[in-house]
Parts: sequence; structure tokens; C-alpha cells
Amino acid sequence: MDRLPEYSDVEDAARQIVGEAVRTPLLENDVLNERLGGRILIKPECLQRTGSFKFRGAYNRLSRIPPEARGKGVVAFSSGNHAQGVALAAKILGMPAIIVMPSDAPKIKADGVRRLGGTIVEFDRATGDREAVSAEIIERTGGTLVPSYDDTFIIAGQGTAGLEVAQDLKQLSVTPDQFVSCAGGGGLIAGCGLAMKHHYPDCDIWAAEPEFFDDHRKSLAAGERVTNERKSGSLQDAIITPTPGALTFQLNQKQLTGGVIATDEDTLEAIAFIWKNLKLVAEPGGATAFASLLNGQLDTRDKTTVVLITGGNVDPEVFKQALDRV
Repeated sequence: MDRLPEYSDVEDAARQIVGEAVRTPLLENDVLNERLGGRILIKPECLQRTGSFKFRGAYNRLSRIPPEARGKGVVAFSSGNHAQGVALAAKILGMPAIIVMPSDAPKIKADGVRRLGGTIVEFDRATGDREAVSAEIIERTGGTLVPSYDDTFIIAGQGTAGLEVAQDLKQLSVTPDQFVSCAGGGGLIAGCGLAMKHHYPDCDIWAAEPEFFDDHRKSLAAGERVTNERKSGSLQDAIITPTPGALTFQLNQKQLTGGVIATDEDTLEAIAFIWKNLKLVAEPGGATAFASLLNGQLDTRDKTTVVLITGGNVDPEVFKQALDRV
């Protein structure tokens, strides 16, 4: 689907994924609150099935494929987290899955796809065209393309994380000042923005991106989609995309307050903090938003801030680099 999703689509997605996706909690940590001078509420999507929020959108999208088309399978392109979400959703629904992945994707993510029964086709992130590779496979197999972000069902499915946040905040009688999440193609923050803005219209929504890959921030400033000069070269591989999605940017241009950035070093520090104080495992791209709080990019003093930890599929060597800072 290529229409802009609405809040009602997020509600529908929540009904569709119930019983399959994990409803992750909203956490709070005294050490973090004291350090940042405000109240920080944490949504740990690293506890989601396959270790990231991506399963939400993948299951919502694949479960909408008509039964008569499922035998031809699905095709997705991803650096790893969307890949694993699609592979698991396909396994649950009894569908073949082919995943186009960059050759430099973390081994833990590629292994996860294979363990779940997905078939991997590799491409060179710096010189290859993942969409062209996917198109060739679809022409040959007749499979259904499952975009990682520019799809109504995907955006709505990812938005269920924001809907859960809003529901939990109401249970706590808490009104948030700001909400920050990582942004790659923009599907998660677009969907969460729909939910958060519906329930809390005055809540600021911030996109957190890797240094040198801040296409959302640049696009918001330019008033149009801007493409990153670089295509690779960050530990935050999960959220490296060339430019914001066509659908997602239409939503994010209206919903986002702005963008913040984090360096790879910032995310390693964040991973160490998360492990030491929250007893959770995060990957660099999953810790980008958290890092934007610790590095001071986002002002948290005397504010209530919601932050997402979006994934925990960290390469063991990278995790060791982070823990060496503890």
C-alpha cells in the first residue's frame, strides 16, 4: 500500500499483531534521571521478538498478504533487523522469504535470518543497488516486496510501539514533553508520531540519527528529501539509509520537531550505560536515541522524555568495545 497511514491504521495494526508481538514495558532508572536532570521513560524494543521493533511492522504487513499469494513468498532488503522480522513473520505464516542484505551486515543478524529459515542474497552497500537486486528476484519468483519503511502497513505496525507508550503513560497519569527515537528510513518514528501526536498533541517528536547520516535533520531544514553523501561507514548500521522515505517524510515533515545526532563513540558509551544500569543489551543503531540524551544533544532538564531503545542485535566484538568503557 502507498497511501499515508492514519492513527486508525496504528490501532488496527495493534489488533493485528496482538498475541504475536511482545508488549514491551516502559522503564525508569534513578541513575539516568539524576544524570539528566529530568524524568526519562524508556521503551526497550530490544526485548521484542528478533531483538528489535521491526517484527511489529513485518508481521502486520505479511499477515495482510492474501493466502493465494503467500506460496510465492516475500522479498525484503535490509541490513539485518527488518530482515529478521520478515524472516520470523514469514516462518509463522508459512511463507518463503528471500532477504537482500549488504555483505557487511553484522554476522549476528545474517545468522538470525538463516536460523529463521530466510534465504540471503548479498550486495555491496557502497556500490550496489538493493532495490534493483530485489526487483530482479521479484520478477523471477513473483514474490511480494516487503519494504522496510515506505509502506502503510509497515509504518502502522511500527507505530504500535508508540501506541503502547501512550497507553502506558495514561496509566501512569504522565504527560510527556518529548519523545525521541532513532530514524533510518523513518517508518518507526512516523508511526510512533501518529500515535503520540494523537494522544499528546503538544509532545515534541525528535529523530535521532548517526553523525554524517542525518538525512532527516537535513531534509527537515531543506523542506525536501535530502540524500546523504556517504552510504556506509558507521557502527549504527541498522539506521543507515540514503534518504528519508517518500511516505515517511510526508508524515515526519509534519510531526517532527527536529533532529539530533550521535557519533559512534556516543552510541558505544550509551550501550555501556544501558548494560550497566538497565541490565539490557543494545546495538549501536538501537542506542542512537539514548545516546542523544547522554551526549546532551537533547535537553532533558526538568522535562519528561520518552526514549526508545530500538534493537539489541549487537555484534559481539562491538559489544566488547562498548563494555571496555565500563
